[in-house]
Formats: sequence, structure tokens, C-alpha cells
Amino acid sequence: MTNLFDLSGKVAIVTGAGGLIGQNHVRALHSAGAYVVALDLKKESCLALEQENPDKVMALGANITKAEDLRMVLAATESRWGCPHILVNNAAINDMFENPALAAEQSAFENYPVEMFRASLEVNVTGMFLCCQVIGSAMAKAGRGSIINVASTYGMVGPDQSIYKNPQGEQTFYKSAAYPATKGAVINFTRFLSAYWGNKGVRVNTLSPGGVENGQTEWFIENYSAKTTLGRMAAPTDYMGAVVFLASEASAYMSGANLVVDGGWTAM
Repeated sequence: MTNLFDLSGKVAIVTGAGGLIGQNHVRALHSAGAYVVALDLKKESCLALEQENPDKVMALGANITKAEDLRMVLAATESRWGCPHILVNNAAINDMFENPALAAEQSAFENYPVEMFRASLEVNVTGMFLCCQVIGSAMAKAGRGSIINVASTYGMVGPDQSIYKNPQGEQTFYKSAAYPATKGAVINFTRFLSAYWGNKGVRVNTLSPGGVENGQTEWFIENYSAKTTLGRMAAPTDYMGAVVFLASEASAYMSGANLVVDGGWTAM
């Protein structure tokens, strides 16, 4: 059975590799044997990954909303290790508001800036589209590959705005329309591409993670955890097994699917 999860000799590209989950996608794939391009808008955010395993990891900086940048990434990957076998579309914008005192007002749907909505569409949807078009096309031409598009539980269900209320009952923040709208698009784009490239030997699946504990306030962690059947938020390493599964022959007959790893959030 362990051979099914072996990625030895495979070549992977992970976008948004400098982020909390992205870093662990990279580690999971190279631990399973793959050569991995750790790609982020800022190359510096991926240099530590390259230093951990310079023979297996190459850090690159690129803007995924620019096709010319992605063609450069593909050329650099092919020059070093050959045509990629695995593409993990992990890069995304998740709204942040600099001033906590104004976050609730600014994030409310009635006030939410359309510029922020468009920015999320550009990265979360158009960036994924371009990565698949440029990098995935090379995989389809080679007649094999696994594309993993990272969505979210909020691509399937509406946000529970009550988890953003503090112990005094004050709404500190609203999850904006942009994140659910774009992550829902990721899930259906996966279905489209699975059907389109199935005859090319390219499998396309979605990974929908839940929220990751990352220094949030104690009350938020408690609010979120109470909504899961496992009673906790995810650890940053909780998606490593899922990404190796989707990348490997262990999921050879799986395409167009949405693998939900959310601690039971959507079961409640």
C-alpha cells in the first residue's frame, strides 16, 4: 500500500507556498519523494523551504495572475526536473483589515469595497485558471497529471458570522462575500476541468480545508471549535496526508471530486 503514496521522481508545483498551509503542502510532497517548486508572489517567503531540502525544493517568485510569469515558472521547472506531474493551486486572498476597530464596519456586505471583491476574483479564480491553462496544459500534453485546487468549507456553505462575535456579543468582523464566492467557483471549475481533461489522463480534484489555528484570540478558537464535530480547529499539518493522497496513485480513480477535510464543520 505504501507504494500507492510514493511520489518519487514526480515533479510538483505549489502556489501560495509561502503561506501557513502552503509550506506544509510543499513539505508533504517532498517527504513523499517529489521534487517541488515552491511558488509565491514573494520568493523570499519560500527560501526557507528551499534551504530545508535544496535537492528537492526550488523557490520561485511569480504573480499567478500573469501568464508570462507562469510560462517562466514552467520553463524553469522543465529545465531543472522536467514537465510537472502535480499542480497544487493553493494561492488565495483571504481578506484582512488593518484596523480592528473598523473591521466590522468595513467587512459588512453593505460597505464591502468592490475593489477588494475584484482583487479576490483575480487571484482566487483567474490566477487558478491561468495556472491550469499554462502549467496544466503541459501536463495534458504529456498525457498525465494531478491538479489539486484548494477551496474551503465556505465554498460549500455560507459563513457563520456569529463566530466572529466576541464575549461581549460585539461583531468584530464579517466574513466577506468574496471568499465564499471565489471558493465556490474553485469547486465548480474543478468539475469543468476534470471533464475537459479526463481523456488526457489529467485528474483534477478539489481539497476543501477548514479553518487553521494560527494565533487567533481564545474566544474565536472556542467559537470555531464548537462548530466542528472534532471540537478543534485544524493544525497546519492536518492537510499533509490529503494533498499526498490526491497527488498520488492512491487516488488514481478520483477526479472531479471535492475532498472535504474540515474536522466535521460541514457535518453540523
